[in-house]
Amino acid sequence: EHLFVTNTHDTLLFFTNKGKVYSLKGYELPEAQRQAKGTAIVNLIEVEPGEAVTALMPVSKFADDVYVMMATSGGTAKKTELTAFSNIRRTGIIAISLAPEDNLIGVKLTEGEDEVILVTRDGMCIRFPHDDVRSMGRTAAGVKGISLDHGDEVVGMDIARDTADVLIITNNGYGKRTPVSEYRAQRRGGKGLKAMGLTPKT
Repeated sequence: EHLFVTNTHDTLLFFTNKGKVYSLKGYELPEAQRQAKGTAIVNLIEVEPGEAVTALMPVSKFADDVYVMMATSGGTAKKTELTAFSNIRRTGIIAISLAPEDNLIGVKLTEGEDEVILVTRDGMCIRFPHDDVRSMGRTAAGVKGISLDHGDEVVGMDIARDTADVLIITNNGYGKRTPVSEYRAQRRGGKGLKAMGLTPKT
C-alpha cells in the first residue's frame, strides 16, 4: 500500500491502528530481490494481536521544528514533536491515546505553514492549518479535526499544497481529481466541504 525511498541509516517509524509506534533502522530490514515476496512485518516488530500497521514514515533526521500529525477514523487530529519519537523501545510506545472504537488511519510530517486535509468515507473533507492543532505529548488524545455525521469516518489524510491536486478514489473504482486550491482553508473541527458526491454506482 505504501512505497518509500529510504536509506540504510534512516529510521523507519511504523504506526498502528491501535495508536502505537514502532521503530527500525533501514539496515534492519532484510534486503530482497525484486521478485521476492518480502518479509511479514510481524516478523520484524513486536505488534500485539489485532494490531495492524496503518502508516509508515521514514525519518532521516529528528529535527526540532518538525511535527508528526496524526488523524483517526473518528475525526480526531493530533500533533506531536518529531523528536518525541527518536528513542523507541522494541515493544513500541504510545503515539496517541485512542477511544475504544477509534483507529489511527494517517500520519504525516508537518512544518512551517503546512496545511492538512482530511477526507471522509461519505465524501466530506476539511482543510486547516497544522498550527490550528497545538503540539501535545505522546499520550495525549488529540483534538477534533472534523465533525462527522452519524456513520461516517475519516479514511484519508494528507498535506494540502496549492500547487497539487487532490485525487479521490472510491471503493467502486471511480476517481476524481481537483486542484487543492478549490478546497478553502477553514478552522479545524467543522463539518467541512463536499469533496465528492457519492451514489450507489460510485
